[in-house]
Amino acid sequence: MDHSPPILIAKDLTKSYGKVAAIKGVNINLQGAGVFAILGQNGAGKTSLIKCALGLEKMSSGSLQIMGYQPGSLQAKRQIGVILQDSDLPDLLTVREQITLFASYYPKPFSVNQTIEMCELQAFADKRYKNLSGGQKRRAQFALAIVGNPQLIFLDEPTTGLDIEARRNLWAIIRQFANQGKTIVLTTHYLEEAENLADRIMIMNSGVIVADASPNDIKKQTTGSVIRCETQISKDVLQNIAGVSSVMNTGRYTEIRSDNVNQSLSEMLQLDPLLSDLTVAQPKLEDVFSTLSQGEQS
Repeated sequence: MDHSPPILIAKDLTKSYGKVAAIKGVNINLQGAGVFAILGQNGAGKTSLIKCALGLEKMSSGSLQIMGYQPGSLQAKRQIGVILQDSDLPDLLTVREQITLFASYYPKPFSVNQTIEMCELQAFADKRYKNLSGGQKRRAQFALAIVGNPQLIFLDEPTTGLDIEARRNLWAIIRQFANQGKTIVLTTHYLEEAENLADRIMIMNSGVIVADASPNDIKKQTTGSVIRCETQISKDVLQNIAGVSSVMNTGRYTEIRSDNVNQSLSEMLQLDPLLSDLTVAQPKLEDVFSTLSQGEQS
């Protein structure tokens, strides 16, 4: 029987900056390996939560422990790797030198060469950091997050600035780490990223948790179908059609969520016989995210 403490446990955690409450009584219990994604719009409280967990920000009230230790303690730091949203490194050191330096901070790190190979940095490992592209810098920062062979890895918007191929390569490494028994806490704006990577998703909005479940269970929280089409029917008229719960314009397309798709389509086709490019699909994580975020604000 495993008696090890939870990886991350927060109870009634709050964080305020002056009169602005960034986190409002959050409770989290993370146990075991896997990828745990925190989703939320800018200002939702994601980065504040990670900074409190790292000991970079002092919580205003409540409690928070990392593997049984206080945030920011040496015992916790030795088991954590991290990419922060706004990170930078010494300009004049090469990528290899940066990795060598960071490896020295940990008791049982990966070798420098192993880290370079895992993160596919061979092409620019001996370039100075200041001469790297934005995407290369992000990949180097990821290497520093994993070189210590940490049990817990915080990745705050890790794939910002990466092209599609580099992003998918990073996804593969993240999943590999999870399969090896490590815990990854990931914040992202890319809903596709959370859907592809996460075993569990927490959605934050305005400092509170509005959902916390597996991707499939979160999707089940939104019922109905999504109708997507080109139509001349105005948004006001669409909102009054039977079964329609929300209407959103996305460029030349209109997306309509309906709890009675047959009735909604019948009325729409009567109102606009020239309606075109019609598709009907089940809600995606993006639709759920929008619904939950709007619901908390209303």
